[in-house]
Amino acid sequence: MSEGIYTISVGRAHPLGATPEPGGVNFSVFSWNATAVELLLFACHDDLEPLQIVSLDPRRHRTYGFWHCFVEGLQPCTHYAYRVDGPEVPEQGHRFDRAKILIDPYARGNTNALWKREDACGDGDNLYTSMRSIVIDAHDYDWEGDKPLHRCMQDTILYEMHVGGFTKSASSSVRHPGTFCGLIEKIPYLQALGITAVELLPVMEFDETEILRVMEDGTQLFNYWGYSTLSFFAPEGNYCVSPELGHHLNEFRDMVKALHRAGIEVIMDVVFNHTNEGNHEGPTINFKGFDNCIYYHLVDGQRQFYMDYSGCGNTVNCNHPIVDKFILDSLEFWVREMHVDGFRFDEGSILSRDESGRPVRHPPLLWNIELSEALVDTKIIAEAWDAAGLYQIGAFPEHAFYHI
Repeated sequence: MSEGIYTISVGRAHPLGATPEPGGVNFSVFSWNATAVELLLFACHDDLEPLQIVSLDPRRHRTYGFWHCFVEGLQPCTHYAYRVDGPEVPEQGHRFDRAKILIDPYARGNTNALWKREDACGDGDNLYTSMRSIVIDAHDYDWEGDKPLHRCMQDTILYEMHVGGFTKSASSSVRHPGTFCGLIEKIPYLQALGITAVELLPVMEFDETEILRVMEDGTQLFNYWGYSTLSFFAPEGNYCVSPELGHHLNEFRDMVKALHRAGIEVIMDVVFNHTNEGNHEGPTINFKGFDNCIYYHLVDGQRQFYMDYSGCGNTVNCNHPIVDKFILDSLEFWVREMHVDGFRFDEGSILSRDESGRPVRHPPLLWNIELSEALVDTKIIAEAWDAAGLYQIGAFPEHAFYHI
């Protein structure tokens, strides 16, 4: 089937995301309740109009709940996004809105040169002010023999740091302040401290334009710390030197490789308990638009509202099979493809709640993390409580997690 510039074929349901292959790129996203999906291809990250729109025929391009296609001849560094249509019935948990442009939940990188958060809220089309995902070849990198260090936990001395703030000051004297590259230049300083691992405050992509609070004098406080993730496979673009070129993965990898050479492990502070889409007044960025009632805990009988076990407006439905797979895929990606040594789970007790929100003895997600061969030597640390009063320090459901 030919549509516009690129020829489109059926493609495959797996793997999810945009996967470069010989001859083109395979695209796959999940939406059980969608009635129509369009893939938008852009020549450049800041183009207002798509180069081509690919309408996915559910009779050919849908397998189970996976919508997929293969774009022949497409190359890495192409920018893309989605429109998804379906029932818009918030009281039943459905928030499909074809007017909103969605980034790929499995995207390895995104750009936000046009992004206006307010346009992703409420009614109206936000094509001209939306984010774009980037096709990135995750295997195009020379690790030069690098591997995770596997140092024993009892021999670990952690240094917690904010990547953006660590070298932001001119006094750091680095070439690219506030970036993964800037951190590399300060490795001799870290070695002199005698630490064995850095724990990076959130480096998965978040919205630094989000206004969290307005002070009495009118000062706006923006999302600095990053504890509100919007893309769980993508390094934060603001910490990259050239995000518009799709260098997200390799700039992060350069940092990991350099730290490992210095004998320093990399542990990521990760936030899977909620997302940057917030409550019913928040923006539609990805999960709300692909299948709101699957990705989030909703209020029973009033499904237009979100259960807020996180204290941040929404709560991820971690133990739904699709969300369980999504989180595990993300963790294994950061270990296999990015060589990180460990994770610290923010409000980790939410990961033990079942689909009704109740804490359970054997949560599927935590068992899958325990049983993952890819994560077997990975440091796993849980903040064993959540904002709804679930306190599990010393009693976290699975034994592989260190409790803090």
